[in-house]
Amino acid sequence: MNIKRGSASMRSDRLAKAIQLREEGRAKQDQNILKEARSVLLDLLAAYPDDAEIHFQTGVAHDNSGLGREAIPYYLRALELGIAGPDRERCLLGLGSTYRALGQYENAEKTLRQGVNEFPHNRALQAILAIALYNTKQHKESVELLLTNLLETTTDEKLQYFKRGLMYYAQHLDETW
Repeated sequence: MNIKRGSASMRSDRLAKAIQLREEGRAKQDQNILKEARSVLLDLLAAYPDDAEIHFQTGVAHDNSGLGREAIPYYLRALELGIAGPDRERCLLGLGSTYRALGQYENAEKTLRQGVNEFPHNRALQAILAIALYNTKQHKESVELLLTNLLETTTDEKLQYFKRGLMYYAQHLDETW
């Protein structure tokens, strides 16, 4: 279906349908549904080539389909067009995670650090950054980041009992007594 430039409500309706399809396809791991979502999004992109949200959603749809390499240009264009708010947060996460999965560790680290700087409370960004740091042989920072996130979020009694000591060790991994 080819979409011509139209009303904002038509754009919103089609985008909502594409997102619904993408979420359903992702949940069911159904490539046919994901393919349909990508098709709707690509039609939307043809009609609205400078729409950051559509670029972002197209990137996510490709990522959800196992097409990470193809997702990257959509994520980058969404960022270039100024995607903001929660979509920007997820865009940086998706792009950084995709770079990491493709072995582009330096790009992953740079993107994920940007994400953590902009969205410091997003623990998913921090966890994936920790993996990218491991991949770039920055083991100390990786372990520190993972331990800190674990200790700040766990309700495990034994970890809570040793939290103060473990938090210290997280920042002093190479020290001994």
